Amino acid sequence: MIKNYFKIAIRNLRRNKIFSAINIFGLAIGISASLVIFLIINYDFSFDKFEKDGDRIYRVVTNSTFSGIAYPSSGVTVPLGNAMRNEVTGLEVTAPFYIWDSKKVSIPNSSIDKPAIYKKEEKIVFTDRSYFKLITYKWIAGSPEVSLLQPYQTVLTEENAKHYFPNLTNEEIIGKEIVFSDTVHTTVTGIVKNLDQNTDFTFKTFISRATLEKTSLKPQEWDMWDNTNSTSQLFIKLSLGTNPAQIKKQIAQLYNKYHKPDSDDNSITEYDLQPLSDVHFNTTYDNFDQRIAHKSTLYGLMAVAAFLLLLGCINFINLTTAQATQRAKEIGIRKTLGSSKKQLVIQFLSETFLLTIIATILSVIITPLLLKAFEDFIPSGLHFTWQQPDVLLFLFSVTLLVSLLSGFYPALILSSYNPVSVLKNQTNKNNSNSRNATIRKTLTVSQFVIAQVFIIATIIVSKQISYSLNKDMGFQKNGIVYFSINYHDTSKTNKKVLLQKLKAIPEIAAISLSSSPPSSKGTWSSTLKYKDGKKEIESDVQIKLGDTNYIRLYNLKLLAGKNLPFSDTVNSLLINETYSKILGFKQPQEAIGKYIEWENKQDAIAGVVADFNQKSLHEVIKPLVIGSRTSAERTFNIALQPQNAEGTVWKNAISKIEKSWKEIYPEEDFEIKFLDESIAKYYTREQHISSLLLWATGLAIFISCLGLLGLVIYTTNQRTKEIGIRKVVGASVTQIVSLLSKDFIRLVIIAFVIAIPIVWFAANKWLQNFAYKTNVSVWVFLGGGAIMLIMALFVLLLRTYKAAIANPVKSLRTE
Repeated sequence: MIKNYFKIAIRNLRRNKIFSAINIFGLAIGISASLVIFLIINYDFSFDKFEKDGDRIYRVVTNSTFSGIAYPSSGVTVPLGNAMRNEVTGLEVTAPFYIWDSKKVSIPNSSIDKPAIYKKEEKIVFTDRSYFKLITYKWIAGSPEVSLLQPYQTVLTEENAKHYFPNLTNEEIIGKEIVFSDTVHTTVTGIVKNLDQNTDFTFKTFISRATLEKTSLKPQEWDMWDNTNSTSQLFIKLSLGTNPAQIKKQIAQLYNKYHKPDSDDNSITEYDLQPLSDVHFNTTYDNFDQRIAHKSTLYGLMAVAAFLLLLGCINFINLTTAQATQRAKEIGIRKTLGSSKKQLVIQFLSETFLLTIIATILSVIITPLLLKAFEDFIPSGLHFTWQQPDVLLFLFSVTLLVSLLSGFYPALILSSYNPVSVLKNQTNKNNSNSRNATIRKTLTVSQFVIAQVFIIATIIVSKQISYSLNKDMGFQKNGIVYFSINYHDTSKTNKKVLLQKLKAIPEIAAISLSSSPPSSKGTWSSTLKYKDGKKEIESDVQIKLGDTNYIRLYNLKLLAGKNLPFSDTVNSLLINETYSKILGFKQPQEAIGKYIEWENKQDAIAGVVADFNQKSLHEVIKPLVIGSRTSAERTFNIALQPQNAEGTVWKNAISKIEKSWKEIYPEEDFEIKFLDESIAKYYTREQHISSLLLWATGLAIFISCLGLLGLVIYTTNQRTKEIGIRKVVGASVTQIVSLLSKDFIRLVIIAFVIAIPIVWFAANKWLQNFAYKTNVSVWVFLGGGAIMLIMALFVLLLRTYKAAIANPVKSLRTE
């Protein structure tokens, strides 16, 4: 019986080649897009699911508030780890570690004549055995009992062991020496297998924490309870039955016990427990400087996948119900011969299932192309093979779901025909025909609503990105490059010599030394006080350091005062307009000559500069001071001469800058950045969303137009004789095209009206992420509607024009 169902299904697919192709391509595109999205979602939600008792693992994070401004940090004060281990109850594991990235690594006893040197090695941490109780590694050499107990002991992952000692076995590597930053001589005491599952714990080199604690390497903040940064991380595993709220309460008591605030300290510091399952997704805290997935984006992707699948299903339902009358006699004969409604439903579902299987196979072929198209959005660790068990399960589930969604309603409609009416050719007289037409129109409107939502959303996102990239941020950003010298290079001579060499390069227009460009990801803030004679105003203020050329090079606008020559004494400051208003000055000129207390010194306000964006447009402009401290100004800001006709000025300038760098720092890597490109990276996430929407929009339009084309073909075929008669009595081609198209155009307009409030609500919610945003004007909606209307008209004209110019003699002969 089942074999017979599929034979009939194959015959029907062959008989209706055009409609079958439209259905298959529509479903295939929807399934392939949903498969790509499934791969992304499945990848991100699989992170750190393998850790034993992962539901009891938490990261201790810091939430500080100063002057009403929140400063969240994924790090903690360094002494908190040991204090919790000794004094907090209810913990099974306490694992503090200290991140130590971008270090030079030397292998003294390598097989070559001179030591092997690796620059800027990443994923290095100082920790102890507790880390390996928290995250389960398989030890393949050495012993976990004796590793990381004493100073200058190192454990490597298998990958790094082969990286540093390519010609040695794991056992031979034990006892070998590794030197970090030319001064830290360590011995390898263990090798662990690489974690082969998706994880954010990607550290490759583990140095004993005692190396920091008991040697001259001990950081200055080691015993300080008022210093927090993200390099000092603390993870814990709760004992069975322990309530996280109990641990938070004990941490607060511990902090209050050891932290001795100053009398004028108005900051608030609180500790929270971040679940391990939240580390990969929470953008409030960093993720060891790795990619953070956004749950809101992932849920949005789920919606996109659902919509694209729905569009394919709507196509199938529309075209199948539209062709129902063509199979009416077949159904009547089958019922007369004894077929039950159940058997007919199974037969039509089997046809849908076969078509969906073909679409699924085609989708597997299309998926690599979509992965290539989405490569900027897809995580680097994601790989696709259709043999993966989770992929096979997904494809099987989607095939069943789509078959049911697409086939169940048409199967019910087709199987419900009355055999007597069918064989008398009376099906068109039934009310069910008009009811089916109404359902088809409703589904078609739904298709165009989805497509228009995508179109208008794409325009709005692109408009905001363009606004963000082109908005005047209050400083010059084009044609400017910058680079920084090593933090550990304290030589004033090197910096001066490099500066003189750069000044001799003709392609350079201006040079300034600073702590950072006007807009940068890094943040430095400090507490500043101002006394107006009546009260003291204490504020958390952003700090930037720069020489006299800083204002000129970046074309910062002085609203009042003057740009004084700065010096290491920092006896004068420039403030921005926002800080001027916080201090109570109605006019910038009023601030000139007033004194601000910074680092227990009184510094005069020499000038007020116009506000400029210190970070992305997501954030508001904060109070700012610009001072000078020559020793801390390690960033070279360089304005390049305008490009020539050949476009070689900037290339030549960068080449000469690198040559000058190598003459001073021959062992250091040279890294230079264009300021406008650095600012553009603030909006990488939005650019990915824009790309995703662009592709989703294209797919939605394509699927919708496929469905529209199918309905137009069906309609023109049904009205062939009517068209012939109208032409005979004098109707023009334009009149016939208009007659055939107006109902479909009406559906597009209805869809546009429905889409407007949906997009308006979603767009305004999304734009709330930006402190400075573009306007959602009327033309955005009109433009989106026009695009869909033009596409629909194009599809309509493809078929209606052909029907309108057909020979009426042929049309009237059609039986």
